[in-house]
Amino acid sequence: MTQNATAYQANNAYRSAAVAVPPLKAVVMLCDGAITLLQKALDAHEAKRFEEGHNYLTRATAILRGLSHNLDFTRGGAMADRLYRTYNALIMACLRSYGRPQARENFRRIIASLAELRDAWKFVEATAGKAAKARALDKTLESAAGR
Repeated sequence: MTQNATAYQANNAYRSAAVAVPPLKAVVMLCDGAITLLQKALDAHEAKRFEEGHNYLTRATAILRGLSHNLDFTRGGAMADRLYRTYNALIMACLRSYGRPQARENFRRIIASLAELRDAWKFVEATAGKAAKARALDKTLESAAGR
C-alpha cells in the first residue's frame, strides 16, 4: 500500500471514529488501537512472523498519522504543534525500532509513552465531560429560578 493510500485510510479512520463517538473519546479509542497493534507487531516480530508484524506496525503508525493530521492548529496553537511533533516522533521511533535487536525494549517505551498520552486524553475527556455537565446544570438551575 502506498504512503498516500495509508494516510488517506488513517484520516478516514479518524474521521469515522470522530463521527461515531465524541472526538475526545475517539482519540482515546484510537490510542488504544495503536497500543494494541504495536503490541501485536512486537509479538509477531518475536515469533519471526515478520510480514504480519510489519502489517500491524503499518496500521499502528497509520493511526498515529491520522491523529497528527487531524489536529486543529488554529484552535490548538502551541499544544497542537506539540502533539503533532509527539505523534510524529512516536511514528519515527516505531519505524526505527522494528527489526532491531533492542526492539522489545524500544517498543515497551513507545507503548508506555502512548499509554501515558492516552491517559492524558482520558483525563481531558473526563474533565470536559464534568465541565459540560456543570454548565448544563447551571442552565437548568437558571431556567428553574427564572420561571
